[in-house]
Amino acid sequence: MEPVTLTTDRLLLRPVGPADTDAVYAAVQDPDIQRWTTVPSPYLPEHAIGFTEQVVPDGWSQGSMFTFGLFLGGGELAGMLALTMRSLGTAEIGFWAAKEHRGHGYVVEAALAACRWVFTAVGVDRVEWRAEVGNHASRAVAQRAGFTVEGTLRSGVNNKGVRRDCWVGSLLPSDLGLPSTAPYLPARS
Repeated sequence: MEPVTLTTDRLLLRPVGPADTDAVYAAVQDPDIQRWTTVPSPYLPEHAIGFTEQVVPDGWSQGSMFTFGLFLGGGELAGMLALTMRSLGTAEIGFWAAKEHRGHGYVVEAALAACRWVFTAVGVDRVEWRAEVGNHASRAVAQRAGFTVEGTLRSGVNNKGVRRDCWVGSLLPSDLGLPSTAPYLPARS
């Protein structure tokens, strides 16, 4: 798939490339990003180079992972968001915000735009969110974006070689007033 650019009221969402390597490297030096995400720790310059020059372009070209940098009007990197295809019709969302840009709702805004896009342009019918239990900032973003927290998965994520419990949630097209590509029959209570 050819990379796309999305816009919101305050953000430009576009794939990062070699020109963004230094900004990605600098942002990921934040201990919270290294603690709560699966990026390598310590995060070295070669990790940022591999991410911007190989991981991001390969994900787009293979249709397996759609990664967006979240850029402010002045071109500053405010965060990252990726939608990774997990199975037919299902993607998983992951995100982080640069330390100095937390608390402004940028990731919520980006998550809504990216999910609308993946529902309508890619034909996804479910976006899953997972975060290690205790990552309250990620949970708050997911809930503000309309995700339903569905529960806790024991040993549900592997972060740097350690299995950890995680929260899991989902967003469906209908949560955003959009049609699904396949019929959905919810369970009766």
